[in-house]
Amino acid sequence: MATEAAVVAIHQPEHLPWLGFFHKMLSSDVFVLLDNVPFRKNYFQNRNRLRGARGPVWITVPVLTKGRSGQLISQVQINPAERRWGKRLWHTLRQCYGRAPFFAHYGPALEELYCHRQWQLLAELNVALIELLRQWLGIGTRLLRASELPVSGSSTLLLWRICRHLGAGAYLSGSHGPQYLDEGPFRQAGIEVLYQDFRHPRYRQLYEPFIPQMSALDLLMNHGPRSLDILRGKGG
Repeated sequence: MATEAAVVAIHQPEHLPWLGFFHKMLSSDVFVLLDNVPFRKNYFQNRNRLRGARGPVWITVPVLTKGRSGQLISQVQINPAERRWGKRLWHTLRQCYGRAPFFAHYGPALEELYCHRQWQLLAELNVALIELLRQWLGIGTRLLRASELPVSGSSTLLLWRICRHLGAGAYLSGSHGPQYLDEGPFRQAGIEVLYQDFRHPRYRQLYEPFIPQMSALDLLMNHGPRSLDILRGKGG
C-alpha cells in the first residue's frame, strides 16, 4: 500500500479541463490522472471549448491516431507534421480572452507552454496544463498518474485496484458513475463509493449570454483569484 488517502478520485487527463473536473479534484484527497486507458478519439483528451465572442470555440491538439487503435492516453503523440499547432492554439486563446480582466496575469505562462515548449506526448502537455490551472485555482489536492502506479486492468477492476493501492477510505466517482460502476468490489474492500454532485456555477463572462461547460480557463480569465470561491458555489 503506497500511501493513505481518505477520498480518491480518478479521471482521464483532459486538455484544459472544465470546471467539473476541478470540482472533483477539489472534493478529493488524492486525484489520479487515468492515463493508462485507451485514448478516445474526438473527445476531451485533446480538445476543449473556450468562450468566444460568438459562442463556444473548440481548440484541438493534433495527434497521431491512424493505425494506432487502442493506444493508451500516455502513448498518444502530438502530430509532428503540425509544426505550428501551438501558435495556432495560442492565437485562438488570445482572440477569446485578450480583453478578459486577467489575461495579462495568466497569458504569459500559457504562451510559454504553447509556443515555446516542445511537446511530443499529449499526456505530458495535458498534465502540465492541469498542474498550472489547479495552481491558479488554489487546489492543493495531491496529483498522481495511473501509469506510474503498479496497477493494471480495465473498467471497474482498474479503478478498484488504484483505490486499494492508495489505501482509499472512499472512491469519488463522477455523477454518471451509477451507469457503469460495479460497487461490489469496493464494498468488499471496505471502500465507500461516493458520487460527485456538481452544480455548475453561473458567473460573469466576457460575453453574453452565459454559456456553461467551458474550459476552467474561462472562469480564471474572468475572475482570477476569486475563481475558487465561485467554483465552491460562493457566487459569481
